[in-house]
Amino acid sequence: MVIRYLSRSSSVRTATLALGTLVLLSTPVAAADAPAEPAPPRPVPAYSSTLLDRPGVQVRPGPAAPGLPGDVSALAWLVADANTGEVLAAKDAHRPLPPASTLKSLFALAALPRLDPDKRHIVAQGELDRVGDGSSLVGVAPGRSYRVADLWRGVFLSSGNDAVHVLAGLNGGMRRTVEQMRAKARELGARDTHVVSPDGYDAAGQVSSAYDLAIFGKAGLADPQFTRYCSTPVARFPAGGWSYPIHNTNRLLTGADGVAPYPGLLGVKNGYTSHAGSTLISAAQRGGRTLVVTVMNPQVGGMRTVYEEARSLLDWGFAAAGKVRPVGSLLPRAEEDHTAKGPVHATAEGSALRAEPQRSDWPAVLLVIAGLAAVLAGVVMAVRRRAATVARRTHFRGKSDETQRVRRPSGE
Repeated sequence: MVIRYLSRSSSVRTATLALGTLVLLSTPVAAADAPAEPAPPRPVPAYSSTLLDRPGVQVRPGPAAPGLPGDVSALAWLVADANTGEVLAAKDAHRPLPPASTLKSLFALAALPRLDPDKRHIVAQGELDRVGDGSSLVGVAPGRSYRVADLWRGVFLSSGNDAVHVLAGLNGGMRRTVEQMRAKARELGARDTHVVSPDGYDAAGQVSSAYDLAIFGKAGLADPQFTRYCSTPVARFPAGGWSYPIHNTNRLLTGADGVAPYPGLLGVKNGYTSHAGSTLISAAQRGGRTLVVTVMNPQVGGMRTVYEEARSLLDWGFAAAGKVRPVGSLLPRAEEDHTAKGPVHATAEGSALRAEPQRSDWPAVLLVIAGLAAVLAGVVMAVRRRAATVARRTHFRGKSDETQRVRRPSGE
């Protein structure tokens, strides 16, 4: 319906309606700061990530949980479920320690996908010149041809630093390989690890942790090629026209040197240097469950101690599974959205939670602009209609006066 004439009261009414519309449209701006309806309670976190940051032994036993073995002397250790990543117990999980040859697990994670296992390569002398004195060797010789798969068996079984150097060369060189290993550690959430040499040979500043080594073990078990290499007890290594057997130096796998083999063992990697002491990443399956255990630098006994302490922790882990509450996780902590500026917030329990996204003010601003436009349109319409009304009234009044002049008697 078109209104042709508006009175003064109609103009005021129009402006009032427009202002009322503005108030209604701008209500969200005022309500943004008002107390919101209480949100439903968050689920209680299954574990507290801060527990692993604390020194000493961390475990949360239930009523039926077995006690931890009392004979573990390692400076740091950790027991985790390799499938879920839940950490069942740990001691000084993030303590930085030299990893020795367990760092070769990270080397494999970084380089295995980049190298064709069937590729053949003739080794040059220069590729072996930087192998450290006293390194463990598989027997790579210059001038001989090797398949990449042969070299990987030399890495996993004999912990051969000579094989590592040749593979790193095929991977683009030592510097590039170190950069890839550092990037892979960051990708997996292994923040305690600093790589200097891919073979784990003692180097200033080269460290890892029981937590990070468990991450590498878990990630390796997800790769069938990695798992196949690390669980191989014996293989043959080429030597020109013949070959010789090489045995896995992980004694829990082979049962060598008086160490009984562990049932269901999958590997993963052992290590030793005079600076690092004995280090070990072990994984085993039992009853549909896979555990990964890391042990770093036992303080008593000899070379066999690291295997016996790993055995005790594996036994405890299988017995305790389902009877302890996790104390942490091997999964990467929730990373903050790349657009957010603040840090990730944590609850009182210490579980990392993503900060609530900030609400944008643009919808409210647009509503206010729309309200102002409505007010201005109403005012303009009222003014124009008022002016039209005044003009019409003036026109009619003028015509009325002229008519009256015409009808007046003459001489009057």
